[in-house]
Amino acid sequence: MADILQQIMVHKRTEVTTARSRVAVAELERQIQTAPPVRDFKAALLRHHPMGLIAEVKRASPSAGLIRADFSATEIARTYVENGAACLSVLTDEKYFQGHLDYLRQIRETVDVPLLRKDFILDEYQILEARSVGADCILLIAECLDDAQLTDLYQAAVGLGMQALVELHDAANLERVLRLNPQLVGVNNRDLKVMKTNLQHCIDLRSRVPGDILFVGESGIHSRADVERLTTGDVHAMLVGETLMKSPDIGAKVRELLGR
Repeated sequence: MADILQQIMVHKRTEVTTARSRVAVAELERQIQTAPPVRDFKAALLRHHPMGLIAEVKRASPSAGLIRADFSATEIARTYVENGAACLSVLTDEKYFQGHLDYLRQIRETVDVPLLRKDFILDEYQILEARSVGADCILLIAECLDDAQLTDLYQAAVGLGMQALVELHDAANLERVLRLNPQLVGVNNRDLKVMKTNLQHCIDLRSRVPGDILFVGESGIHSRADVERLTTGDVHAMLVGETLMKSPDIGAKVRELLGR
């Protein structure tokens, strides 16, 4: 597969420009004044120690195509929470993942756990959008951002009372991520440039991240044995999407991963 990450980022810049022309920053700031209060994403994961689950509401992906045809964002979210998910990740990218910002808005009205806006964030405007619909946390991908962008976007989220899950795949980005003094660091086991996955990748990087930073393993988690492997490797939380969305019984799969 070609470098899909680069393709996504080119499109995302156009998408943000279009969104700005539809809804002004001042209007988003007005909406934020009446948005639901921010909830503590990290604390919710810590309450589920030794392994908190960030369950992902994900209809499609560039690598898998359509993942689930019978898709109801709110019903899936409710099932996740009822079966033990600590937090939810909601895909809002429309072109490549068939997500929507409205899914996050609807889910916020349905469940009480903290929500992550899962998207390719490259502009502060997207953070304002996220907060206006009730997101508590955003994803920042180190591979998509230079040092200045990473710092500015991280501080923009903090300024709104939100948290940021700072994600990397390439170990070369770890030092620049840690310079943010982040509360949450995620290692994506999927190389977004070629869409190949290796569960061992996050375990190998775990020892290089200070223990007071909540560490999240992302992608490539399919079974209870995978979860136990992460737990043994001192990974604090896991972000799981396709494995859950492909399951005929989503609730049963959540319980299996959590050992319930």
